[in-house]
Amino acid sequence: MKKLKLFLFLLPLSLIAQNNDPVLLTLSGKEVKLSEFEAIYNKNNSKEAKSPQALMEYMDLFINFKLKVLEAEKEGIDTTAAFKNELMGYRKQLAQPYLSDKDANEGLMKEAYERMKWDIKASHILIRVDADAAPKDTLEAYNKISKIRKEITAGKTFEKAAKEYTEDPSGKENGGDLGYFTVFYMVYPFESAAYNTKVGGVSQPVRTKFGYHLINVTDKRPAAGTVKVAHIMIKAPADFSNEEKERAKQAINDIYTKLKAGEKFEDLAAKFSDDKASANKGGELAPFGTGRMVPEFENAAFALANNGDYSAPVQTDFGWHIIKRIEKFGIKPYDEVKNEIKNKVTRDSRAEVSKQQFVNKLKKQYTLKEYPKNKLDIEKAIDNTFFEGKWTMPEIASTMAKPLFDLEKKTYTQRDLLNFMGARQTRRPVISKTEVVNQQYNEFLEAKILELEDENLEKKYPEFRMLLQEYKDGIMLFEITDQKVWSKAVKDSTGLENFYKTINQNYLYDERANAVVYTCANQTIADNARKLILKNEKKGLSSEQVLKVINKKNAENIKAENGLFAKGENPFLNHDEWKKGLTKNIPSNNKIVFVHIKEIVPPSPKPLKEVRGLVTSEYQNYLEKEWIQNIRSKYKVTVNAEVLQKIK
Repeated sequence: MKKLKLFLFLLPLSLIAQNNDPVLLTLSGKEVKLSEFEAIYNKNNSKEAKSPQALMEYMDLFINFKLKVLEAEKEGIDTTAAFKNELMGYRKQLAQPYLSDKDANEGLMKEAYERMKWDIKASHILIRVDADAAPKDTLEAYNKISKIRKEITAGKTFEKAAKEYTEDPSGKENGGDLGYFTVFYMVYPFESAAYNTKVGGVSQPVRTKFGYHLINVTDKRPAAGTVKVAHIMIKAPADFSNEEKERAKQAINDIYTKLKAGEKFEDLAAKFSDDKASANKGGELAPFGTGRMVPEFENAAFALANNGDYSAPVQTDFGWHIIKRIEKFGIKPYDEVKNEIKNKVTRDSRAEVSKQQFVNKLKKQYTLKEYPKNKLDIEKAIDNTFFEGKWTMPEIASTMAKPLFDLEKKTYTQRDLLNFMGARQTRRPVISKTEVVNQQYNEFLEAKILELEDENLEKKYPEFRMLLQEYKDGIMLFEITDQKVWSKAVKDSTGLENFYKTINQNYLYDERANAVVYTCANQTIADNARKLILKNEKKGLSSEQVLKVINKKNAENIKAENGLFAKGENPFLNHDEWKKGLTKNIPSNNKIVFVHIKEIVPPSPKPLKEVRGLVTSEYQNYLEKEWIQNIRSKYKVTVNAEVLQKIK
């Protein structure tokens, strides 16, 4: 077994200066760079200058940490499937922010925040066309929406055009009216067109996944914010009879009268509201903003001027409501909502904008050469079964080996694209073969560029590499420590018992009295009991025998409590000095109490079962110290003192 040799050696200053990330530590030939130590050291310590002693103490802890990780590697912990899966899952999560355009994301976030400050009221006309529709169908829908816009600009009202042409069913009834909405309520292209169109104006045709839209902006106002309310509801839907609707109206008016007479809103909600989900919470609803409630309810809620104000009965399609304002929230500062906006941007369709910008940047960073003519052959390998999600690769595909593009030093062929298409096929609208091949090619190219960037993250971003290494070491440290220390201490009952024998003097009972506390009905009973005990002192009467004699005529004459008592455990044994025998009589709650101290028990070790948790913790510390001594004797450790001294 190798003996630990901890060398502190000095290197020439010129050599250190030539290396921006010199080796700080070597463990049995395995190098640890200065950057790794500094990253962990700075994370766990304040930025104030450290004394040389504090630095050396931390270095000692760091060496122990790295030796444990080295031991885990020697035992193959990092080769298990469970370890690899956990590390891969973490890496995937850690990589996400690095696989997007940070500048684009920040721009989208600030754009969203500025839009949060305004509510838009608009109507729309929809001509449906699938996102993957054939060019012919797409052009037909575009021409149709363009013709409608010409009619509107020529004088036809938007409402009339919507009722006549829109393919949104609700628009046939309400003229396309969408009410007020704000950021994140609509798909991103629609939202952008609405915010970029002047009040009274009609947008150019806007393409979304639903089809083509025309948007007529009818109002733009400062954002109403968010409001938290409670309500009392009496249901009266459209299918109620007139008589039922009248009864509902009378019921809400009666509740309103009770409210004005001083009865509590919460009590009335619990007793009368038909919204059972909120009734038992005093009618409270989750906070909501513009466009989240039916207009009648929303308008009444936002019209309440002060917290605690309540509305007159308000009718909606659901019935009648009385609404009480609990709290109203304005638009918070950007820094307070930044993370919330970031999460919404990530989940929103606008994330595709950021992704595409990022891919375009990567195309310029990496060496990419495309062979567009070779895409044409792909069309020969697919048929209509591809659009049904039932396509199988034909024999001709085996001969398709022409390059489609070179990315860095790797070539991707026609066969690679066909494999990609086969693995991802799903039922989709039928479009031309040329268009579907172009779509699939672009997605394949994008995927490979992102894969390449993902593979290079450790090289491009030192902070990514160190975070991943830190997590990897952390998993290995946990697993090896569990094996060598934590679980071993819990499972090794024999070892724990033997260890306890060496430290049981640390877990002693205090001095205790083996005693009986007698509670007597009166002074006479106490005197009789004391005489009986003293008379038979040599025989040593048990408390049961004393009770049998004294309680012969009345079972309530005397009661006894036996036990080993430490000071403070019984109020009648709290006097400073204990002596064997009987204590004085002590009046207590119209009774007489005295104690028979049979024996003074000196301090002694507690049984292991009483202190197992504390002893197990000590045993774990003991096992860890032994383990560290063992691995320090196994591996040669060399510290570059010159580099260490440069750390501030």
